[in-house]
Amino acid sequence: MATFYNQATLSYNGNVTVSNITAGEILDVVSASKTPLTETYSQGADIAYAISVLNTGTTDLTGLTVTDDLGSYSFGDPASELVPLTYVEDSVKLFVNGTLQAAPTVSTADGLTFSGISVPAGGSAIIMYEAAVNQYAPFGTGASITNTAEVNGNGKTVLATASATVTPEEGAELTITKSLSPVTVSGSGELTYTFVIQNSGSAPVTETDSVIFTDVFEPALDITSVTYNGAPWAEGTNYTYDETTGQFTTPEGQITVPAAEFVQDPDTGAWSVQAGTSTIVITGNIIS
Repeated sequence: MATFYNQATLSYNGNVTVSNITAGEILDVVSASKTPLTETYSQGADIAYAISVLNTGTTDLTGLTVTDDLGSYSFGDPASELVPLTYVEDSVKLFVNGTLQAAPTVSTADGLTFSGISVPAGGSAIIMYEAAVNQYAPFGTGASITNTAEVNGNGKTVLATASATVTPEEGAELTITKSLSPVTVSGSGELTYTFVIQNSGSAPVTETDSVIFTDVFEPALDITSVTYNGAPWAEGTNYTYDETTGQFTTPEGQITVPAAEFVQDPDTGAWSVQAGTSTIVITGNIIS
C-alpha cells in the first residue's frame, strides 16, 4: 500500500496561492508472504518453503514470475556473492485456490525463478519447494539465512516481495562409531573396541544431559582396561559390566562431549564443521 499527496498552485497578477493538500492511498492488488516449514537448519538438510501470492483485484493475473535469491549474501573483499541454499530439483508444487496445478517452469541460471504463474481475481497461488543447505550456509553465533522472494508482472514490474529467515539448529547432535582391533583373533585372545562419539551441534553435552552408553559384547570379555579420552575408568564408578551377559553400561553423567566448531574458509567462504569428540576404549580377553 502506498500513500500519495497532491497540492494545486494558482497564479494571478503576480500573486500565488496554493490549495490544501489532498492525500490518498493506492491499495496493493498483489501481496506475497513467504514461510519456511521449519525455522532451523543443519548442514545438508532440506528446507521446505511456501510462497503465497494473493490477488485482491478484479482482474486475473497471468504470466507472473516469482524469483528467490536463495539467501544470497556478500562475502570478502572485493565482495562476491555466496548462495547458501540450492534448489532441490523437481521439488516445486503449485496450488491455485488450493488445487494442485501443473508445475511452473523453473530456472536456476540466476538465483531461482518460477515462471508462468497465474492468479485469478480474488484468488491465491501457493508455490511450495525445497532448498538444500549447502557449504555456504553460515553457522555459529548470530548466523542466519534470509532469502527474499519477488513477484514480477510481465517479467519487469515488481508487484510484491516477501522474506523469510531461518537460523541454525541449537543443541547437541551426536553420532557414534565403533571399531574393533584386531578383526581376527584366536581362542581367548585380546580385543580392543574403540567408540568415537562426535558432536556436530552448537551446544556441548554436559553431565546434566544424562547420556548413557551401553553395549553388549558377544563374545563376552574379561575386561582389562577402560579409558575415556585417555583417562582410566573404574568399574562400579564410571561403568558397570556383567561378564555373564557381556553388557557394559555407563551411569548418567559420565559422558560429556564438547560443542562443534564452525569455521568459514577466508578464501572460498565455504563453512566446515569440526565436531567435538570424546572416545571410549575398552580392552579385554575373550571369555571362552
